[in-house]
Amino acid sequence: MNIVAKFGGSSLASAEQFKKVADIIRADNDRRFVVPSAPGKRNDDDDKVTDLLYSAYEHAAAGLEYKPIMEKIKNRYKDIIKGLELDLSLDEEFDTIEDLFIKKAGKEYAASRGEYLNGIIMSRYMDFPFIDAAKVIFFNEDGTFDSEYTDRVLSKTLEGLEHAVIPGFYGADHSGNIRTFSRGGSDITGSIVSRAARADMYENWTDVSGFLVTDPRIIRQPEVIDTITYRELRELSYMGASVLHEEAVFPVALKKIPIQIRNTNKPEDVGTIINNSDEGAFKHIITGIAGKKDFSIITIRKVHMSNEVGLIRKALSVFEDYNVSIEHIPSGVDSFSVVVETKAVKPFVYELMGKLKKATSAGEVTLTSEISLIATVGLGMKNYKGLSGRLFSAIGKAGINIVVISQTSDEINIIVGVHNSDYEKTIRTIYYEFNPQ
Repeated sequence: MNIVAKFGGSSLASAEQFKKVADIIRADNDRRFVVPSAPGKRNDDDDKVTDLLYSAYEHAAAGLEYKPIMEKIKNRYKDIIKGLELDLSLDEEFDTIEDLFIKKAGKEYAASRGEYLNGIIMSRYMDFPFIDAAKVIFFNEDGTFDSEYTDRVLSKTLEGLEHAVIPGFYGADHSGNIRTFSRGGSDITGSIVSRAARADMYENWTDVSGFLVTDPRIIRQPEVIDTITYRELRELSYMGASVLHEEAVFPVALKKIPIQIRNTNKPEDVGTIINNSDEGAFKHIITGIAGKKDFSIITIRKVHMSNEVGLIRKALSVFEDYNVSIEHIPSGVDSFSVVVETKAVKPFVYELMGKLKKATSAGEVTLTSEISLIATVGLGMKNYKGLSGRLFSAIGKAGINIVVISQTSDEINIIVGVHNSDYEKTIRTIYYEFNPQ
């Protein structure tokens, strides 16, 4: 058995948490490769080290006083080292970091140092070899991840190693500049390492006991999903479910390596298994519910538009000119709508609408804002006749107006758009319709 274990920021926020992590690793010798995040918050009033690093860098690069912030960062690591009773000094590392901050090495370099330093501590504490992610995780010059080259180099590096620590979140481009994934990117590193190590399991350790059916801030103690497929996870992650970074699926899905979401503070809990098999996927009618607020719907109306070839293409080219990503395109006989994130169009929305009207010769272009999108996801839905009717009926009985509906032909996901004011109510309505108390 070959296991890669990634530990999140809350799992490594203090010496006490480090000790829990060490106990977990030592409990199973098959946990060979460890991917640490930067220290997270120890409590609600605390700071994430990554946020402090961003702040320190911005001050240093601007020629402002940064040392008080840097001292706060140093003390976080000193407290961890002292609590673990390690004979370890990071002074030289911090000297280099400060020097490069002043020389404006870049925000990505600054952000990466949290994982880098935590990796050094974890390596020393576990007595595992330390592998700097900048030497084995590669990005192209445009910032995109170089998957195949990384896999070749990392596979060769890990070959023959019994154990190793590889910091998450960052790597380097082919010129040696530090590059990072988006926030939460340590999940992606864990997946990349799992692929390169040809792991049998990728364990993702966090502060929850698995993937929940829906947001616990809206539903008190929602059920834990015991098994979920990669396809279902992608749909839920994209719509805001935040246990696992949505891009972390691809490297392991390629090699059919299962992911297990587990709780560092409750290691006895089984958590959630994410795999490439439909086995167990039909246990429940729906697998999960997730959503996001603050979308806008731009509707283009034109008589007989269904007979006009290329009209939607003309409209979408306008969005492309503004570099705006499209979420959904529901359509009718004489109209179609384009759903986009409000923040993506807010600075120029009326200018964009004017260009849409001109490009399509539309009779009318209208805007509806403050819309939430809520996804009900599950492979089991396609085997349940009348599910859409049941879903819409429950929402209607709750007095909620559905503004937009989107459903793919594979029936894995039904998305409804409602007003922001009905967001929480809609999620509660769907949850209790299919998970009665």
